[in-house]
Amino acid sequence: MRICILIPDKADLKRYDDWQDQAVLIEPLLAAHDLSAEWRAWTDVAPISADLALPLMAWGYHRDLQRWYDQLDRWDGTRFLNPLPVLRWNTDKRYLLALQDKGVAIVPTILSDALDEAALAEARSAFAARDLVIKPPVSAASDHTWLLRDGVTCPIAALGKTMLVQPMMPAIASEGEYSLFWLAGEFAHAILKRPASGDFRVQGQFGGQSQAVDPPAAARALALATLQAIDAELLYARIDMVGDGRGGYALMEIELIEPWLSLDRTADGGRAFAAAIAAAARQPASAG
Repeated sequence: MRICILIPDKADLKRYDDWQDQAVLIEPLLAAHDLSAEWRAWTDVAPISADLALPLMAWGYHRDLQRWYDQLDRWDGTRFLNPLPVLRWNTDKRYLLALQDKGVAIVPTILSDALDEAALAEARSAFAARDLVIKPPVSAASDHTWLLRDGVTCPIAALGKTMLVQPMMPAIASEGEYSLFWLAGEFAHAILKRPASGDFRVQGQFGGQSQAVDPPAAARALALATLQAIDAELLYARIDMVGDGRGGYALMEIELIEPWLSLDRTADGGRAFAAAIAAAARQPASAG
């Protein structure tokens, strides 16, 4: 049986040249279940004929959003895990506000349809915070994300754009950002990511560092509440959160499309994850 795994477009392979680092972990895990992997650019318009498709490394989709949405439409009828409706929902971070409506604790967030100084002033007042983070609803790896310290004005590149506005969470610098991973319906592992001194971005390309950790009970509770609120068939999830300064945690993001899974940090090296993929691939088509 064949599994199709989406990877970056050919034009982006230099930007995302580390996709193979994850691929070399996944391929032998699948082979142990007599599954072969087809590594396919997410931009490929040819029909997918594999038994199951995973968007695990569709990196760069946020840079060509309409093309991504067109592909989601084109793949209708193909069995995906995570499912296509989940991928569409998770593309736009306005899902945070929907989760908040379901009782999930999120980093305080205001949506501005056309960001300007008045919107920033309103957010500073609402959050009682001078330092704000602004980001587009569709982004990855902190693309077009700015930290506006101590009343700094709106960047020209963000002016008039649809943006999410949030207070800068002090726990990012003091504690770090937790990422909790659920694979095949079970908690798999967690990492704590810390930014470089003076930065707020935790990604490695900005000098961020990460380490495996046993997450606090309150962090696990938030992750479970988030997954329960989504209530969908999920093969994998990465739930990012930060301390709220009151002993709890606030959701920053849930990544259900193309997270770096860090399978090498799981207790079993990803074997249970591969077994779940094999089981899903062997389900009758009507079960999907």
